[in-house]
Amino acid sequence: MWDEKSNKYLDFIQGWAVNCLGHSPAVLVDAIAAQARTLINCSPAFYNQPMSELADLIATHSCFDRVFFANSGAEANEGAIKLARKWGQLHRGGGHEIITFEHAFHGRTLATMSASDKPGWDAIYEPKVPGFPTVPLNDLAAVEAAITPATVAVMLEPIQGEAGVFPAADDFMRSLRELAIRESILLIVDEIQTGVGRTGPLFAYQHSGIEPDIMTLGKGLGGGVPLTALVAREEICCFAPGDQGGTFNGNPLMTAAGIAVLKTITAPGFLEAAEEKGQYLKAQLQKLSARFGFGEVRGRGLLLALDLKKEAAEQIVDRARQNGLLLNAPRPDSLRFMPALTVSEEEIDQMISILSEVLQ
Repeated sequence: MWDEKSNKYLDFIQGWAVNCLGHSPAVLVDAIAAQARTLINCSPAFYNQPMSELADLIATHSCFDRVFFANSGAEANEGAIKLARKWGQLHRGGGHEIITFEHAFHGRTLATMSASDKPGWDAIYEPKVPGFPTVPLNDLAAVEAAITPATVAVMLEPIQGEAGVFPAADDFMRSLRELAIRESILLIVDEIQTGVGRTGPLFAYQHSGIEPDIMTLGKGLGGGVPLTALVAREEICCFAPGDQGGTFNGNPLMTAAGIAVLKTITAPGFLEAAEEKGQYLKAQLQKLSARFGFGEVRGRGLLLALDLKKEAAEQIVDRARQNGLLLNAPRPDSLRFMPALTVSEEEIDQMISILSEVLQ
């Protein structure tokens, strides 16, 4: 990509993992243009063909049955919170509390901020929405201790991206699933950042072989356009018409983009190739880390972070940008890498070369 002065940049942010096929890929541009010539939007009171087709694709490739489209990750997560709370009214005697995790990030609406544990948010927009007890990630005993008759669900990101790319362990995910079943509460996975092939499989929950009750999708689902989804198993779906909605939700233009993205990503060989690139990127980052005395490389697939072992991330990001490389610092001591799923080994090598020069 280029700026207004025609300076060229190698983008390893991609809109915070949004441009999963890269910038303006032909398959996405063509799908949007074709749909724009047919129907851009209609009332959300009606189904439309792209909406239905994309919902079928998501259901077919996941363990879920129903899909509700939205426009932002926060909106999808807000919908998940509402769905869980309504389910709690019906099946948990008014249970409404959702256990979340330290350093979690679920969005910027008031409810999703309240469900998050982002540093600095504890003192703004007070009072927060109550009902979100927080426990440490990968600590099953803490989750068990937090469950009360008021609990309706546990909600987590399979990898905490905004916190610095910290994965939930596969064994922990499996234990959470078993615990939720035993306690008759819901398991919600926020896959806004990890979904749509970002970590290897189509959805990150598939690493652990579990079947959650509710999932949210975003970022990569639209390939660069505002499209997210709340998906759930049939027996959880208790919304009545009008309980949740939005003017632009599920509009034909955005869902046509989603169809193009999902068909591309689920084509034979695509995810396997992306996973290979993720392994290659991780190996190259590990070599760079050893060379400069840095720490671990965290994450999965093409969502990775490098632990610098010192608070220098912002300065490195600034210098990298001046040298034509776009990176992100989710925390003062870490760099985050979120290239397109179509990234090549040559582009990874180029990124490593630029970053190495910056670190000299």
